[in-house]
Amino acid sequence: MSDPSLIGRVIDIQDGCLIATLFPSPEGFPTARTIEDETLPIGQLGSLVEVRDAVGHILAEVARSYEESVGMRTVQAEGQAAARQVSVRERRLELTALAEIMAEGRLEPGVSRYPLIGATVHLIPTARLGQLLARKLQVGLELGRLSARPQLRAVFEPTTLFGRHLAILGQSGAGKSWTLASLMQRVVAAMPHAHLILLDLHGEYGWRGPDGQCIGIFPPGTARYLDARELEIPYWLLTYAELMDLFIDRTDPNATVQMAFLRETLYALRKQSNQHLGIDRLSVDSPVYFSIEELYQRCKKANEEKLEFGKVKGPLFGAFDDFLVRFLALYNDGRYDFFMRPTRHKSSAALEDLLRDFVGLGEPKRQVTVIDLSPVPVDLRPVISAQIGRLAYEFNYWNPRRYEFPMLLICEEAHQYIPKESDPRFVGTRRAMERIAKEGRKYGVTLCIVSQRPTELSGTVLSQCGNYLCLRMSNADDQEYVRRLLSVGAKNLADKLASLRRGEILTLGDASPLPTRIQVEPPDPPPISADAPFSQSWMSGPDDLDVADIVNHWWQQIR
Repeated sequence: MSDPSLIGRVIDIQDGCLIATLFPSPEGFPTARTIEDETLPIGQLGSLVEVRDAVGHILAEVARSYEESVGMRTVQAEGQAAARQVSVRERRLELTALAEIMAEGRLEPGVSRYPLIGATVHLIPTARLGQLLARKLQVGLELGRLSARPQLRAVFEPTTLFGRHLAILGQSGAGKSWTLASLMQRVVAAMPHAHLILLDLHGEYGWRGPDGQCIGIFPPGTARYLDARELEIPYWLLTYAELMDLFIDRTDPNATVQMAFLRETLYALRKQSNQHLGIDRLSVDSPVYFSIEELYQRCKKANEEKLEFGKVKGPLFGAFDDFLVRFLALYNDGRYDFFMRPTRHKSSAALEDLLRDFVGLGEPKRQVTVIDLSPVPVDLRPVISAQIGRLAYEFNYWNPRRYEFPMLLICEEAHQYIPKESDPRFVGTRRAMERIAKEGRKYGVTLCIVSQRPTELSGTVLSQCGNYLCLRMSNADDQEYVRRLLSVGAKNLADKLASLRRGEILTLGDASPLPTRIQVEPPDPPPISADAPFSQSWMSGPDDLDVADIVNHWWQQIR
């Protein structure tokens, strides 16, 4: 008992869970102890302790604290003739083993050898915990402070954090946008040659200031904010499969005929329109220009063809009725002009300028490209998202200097266009993002998936993530999903998800030596994702609004 950190000993071990009994003091069971001018709680849920025996040490977390009666004893009170029986109680802790403490003081996640009965339980001073958590870092991203020990910084190494895909998961209002903004601001500040592409579905990360200039969460001169319509990803970049998903209804009885004809016609048009380029290995999926109007005319001609002076219907007569209706519905809708009627990217040579704008190498060069998808029609967002994902992958796939130019593609509200369900509308996007998830790491392209419903996301994409930043989750299905990500001994940590504060995360994965609760530092400036101030607005809000201006913004599709 000469060691002030000693508080108890292990009396039971089962299924990775340790039961320890606390040593009482003459005054009873202490709730705190002062070590090196630092007062540490004893038995507080979520606090960390060190379990030692003759062979090794492990780091464990307090998962439960309780008292239990272990017998009766006779007490003879002074001044009373008769003795009385009193209950003998023990205070016990249920501990979850998190990591092994190696001989050299290094923390190794996971536990290969559990301590024996009688192992001692010790409090951990903040200085020692800081030494255990410290790692050699080339660059450190300080995201916040440990919730249990605010004196300690939560620092991540970028290669470990982003190298094997990252997922930020949490319910609406838990602080996903806050966490992402804070993390990305630190990435940009620490690494001047970072390359980030952010898909902004709600216009939260970039907005127009009072002077009409586009500003956002990133420091001036580091980000380029693009309306997806301004970026103008044209139809001719779509692969055969993506064009098929866009124009062909697979439930149509003539779908098979349409697919075969589309493939043949698309290859012929790509080849015909790019003979001057001298491409020997041109394919049906090559990212080269072709005329969408010519594609329509060929399909229309096949649909109306008659033989023998109009007496006999052609083999494809009437087979494209639904195809042509779907085509014209998109082509004649002004909302799709940026996609179906491009004004800047009307030739194969325009691909270079598009890629430069896309990856931040255009004029001016920027570390971050924020692509605002909020003005894009909802049914076209999956198509545009698929193109962005595929362009990022293909750019570095063919880039000889890919390892000098790694890119992070950030997918906000990813469940909206990378769903688990096999909806035909999202086949192209799922295919593009799953390809990055499975193969992108080899070519320097990784994903950051942000979602409030992990159970609705593509399982292939999420299963490939090596790191998870989990915010508050109240939904039982989402909690169960996170529980499956944890090791057997740490399953109970998922129960904490419902009690996390706003902007507080539970870190899991390669970048964190052990599951840790972190209070994220607030971003500066924050994204436009705050809750509406109902009390203030309903007390002193405007008496009237310029409804005509609202209607005009709606008509012009300008926020």
